[in-house]
Amino acid sequence: MMKQGYGQFCPVAVACEIFAERWTPIILRSLFMGADRFNELHRGAPRISRALLAKRLRDLESAGVIRKTRLATGAGYCYRLTQAGEEFRPVIEGLGNWGQRWTVRVKRDKLDAGLLMWAIRRRIALDRLPQSRVVVQYDFRGIPPSRRGYHRFWLLLERTNVDLCVEDPGFEVDLYVDADLSAMTKIYLGDFSFASASRVGDVRLSGPRELARAFPSWLLLSHFAKVPRPQREVLASVQPLKRP
Repeated sequence: MMKQGYGQFCPVAVACEIFAERWTPIILRSLFMGADRFNELHRGAPRISRALLAKRLRDLESAGVIRKTRLATGAGYCYRLTQAGEEFRPVIEGLGNWGQRWTVRVKRDKLDAGLLMWAIRRRIALDRLPQSRVVVQYDFRGIPPSRRGYHRFWLLLERTNVDLCVEDPGFEVDLYVDADLSAMTKIYLGDFSFASASRVGDVRLSGPRELARAFPSWLLLSHFAKVPRPQREVLASVQPLKRP
């Protein structure tokens, strides 16, 4: 069945027929953040079916927004933004800035440990890591009962690469992180400092003192964490309307 658009020649309308499809802005966000493989893009949008993700990628390729090329190994494809796709960058940036400034992002129904850990994995300051590999085990509490998925993760931190595992990688753990999921999400978004969360017991580190002391400095915050936010009373007045 042919997709029904807005039926307008207006440039805003025809651009929205490409950009405003459900999940497309999220896929573009992941591409701008460096994801370029199918599985990586799916981790950035875990609630999308693989079939729908494949369709969205085909649509973006057909629109000239991305280019799909086969990997040198012959197994799988790589997705890269074209010049047309790169021009969506300020749009994604503007959406992120607005969302950081004007919305309440950390709500119980939006908590997702897997998505958070995938985001953290991409935001590690490699140059601050020790010379030898560090294995960090995360255990989350406060996960909503309705949210299926993993609650324990392992980060394998090396200066050349960072891996995220959902099954025990078999290495000795150097540092344990016991964290409330809501608090860790707020830390990543810049709403709450690591030190403050530690003081109230929302995050607890166990391991050698020098690693525990250095660990917070390895974690870079969200790309949008520095966007200034209004006072709470102003923010409270800009909330999504409830459906009748």
